[in-house]
Amino acid sequence: MDYREAGVDIEAGRSFVEKIRRGVERTYRPEVLGGLGGFGGFFQLPSGYKEPVLVSGTDGVGTKLKIAQTLNCHETIGIDLVAMCVNDVLTSGAEPLFFLDYLATGKLEPQQLAQVVTGIVEGCCLSGCALLGGETAEMPGFYQLGEYDLAGFCVGIVEKRLLVDGSQVKLGDVAIALASQGVHSNGFSLVRKIVETKGLGWDSRLDLLKGKSLGEVLLTPTQIYVKPVLEALRTGIEIHGMAHITGGGLPENLPRCLQEGQSVRVYPNSWEILPIFRWLAQAGEVSDRAMFDTFNMGIGFVAIVPPQQAQDTLNWFESKNIAAYQIGEVVEGTGDVLGLTS
Repeated sequence: MDYREAGVDIEAGRSFVEKIRRGVERTYRPEVLGGLGGFGGFFQLPSGYKEPVLVSGTDGVGTKLKIAQTLNCHETIGIDLVAMCVNDVLTSGAEPLFFLDYLATGKLEPQQLAQVVTGIVEGCCLSGCALLGGETAEMPGFYQLGEYDLAGFCVGIVEKRLLVDGSQVKLGDVAIALASQGVHSNGFSLVRKIVETKGLGWDSRLDLLKGKSLGEVLLTPTQIYVKPVLEALRTGIEIHGMAHITGGGLPENLPRCLQEGQSVRVYPNSWEILPIFRWLAQAGEVSDRAMFDTFNMGIGFVAIVPPQQAQDTLNWFESKNIAAYQIGEVVEGTGDVLGLTS
């Protein structure tokens, strides 16, 4: 017997590395030292920082992977993986420097997983970080044929005096919401349950989806907010706090950028709730509160800014083709998001 008879194909692994090599090299920044294939990735810190602070984040994609695998559509799921990590790091005002991925599968299929890495490369390019390395694990008997799982890890950098940690947030500051592109990468266990209960398939086409299938809409990748937010900070827009709206929605994530004794009062009907969320609520008979606790509801990222900069902030993101809304203000409170539901 040999390793291949046990289910691990070393040659397939080598083929996979060669398929992704050119794409990975597309993401390299000047600070990357060495190349693909070492035991570790080398990255030299950028020059010009007086007190550099490294900010790290890690995440996965969750059961959205189930839809990608059922539809055999793997090109964008890697964007989700990068987005979930770099958007988290961004909330501190940090610039993502490099990204690492972990990819596990039952049987390594180079073409399938190369498509996944194509998405990871695209996500890294969109956020300006290098794909510094990764790990591919072939685990026969642990995953079913065609199944894989993903995890990602990102490191960013920010000057210590420019660190955004919520301590700058003041009463009267306003919340500027940046639109999501859809469900992003949270709540898919509930999504899958609703679709299953309704007896629908991922290829089902609903009138409100404007010709797209349910699967196409749900696989829309997570928006990456890195470049427009960092550019806004560099142009002098004063941002006191930021939140990436992921699992737990606005109620869980928005208070994470507030100080003690503060809440955010949200203005009802101040942003567009996307049709997919309205359909999920109706089809699953999901309460308003449960929807807000599970999904982003059309808001992927929130910046807290002084009231005198609200209009400039809205104009800036609109100029970057990201819909932005003034959705509320910081008030006295105990860390709640007020006004979401009646």
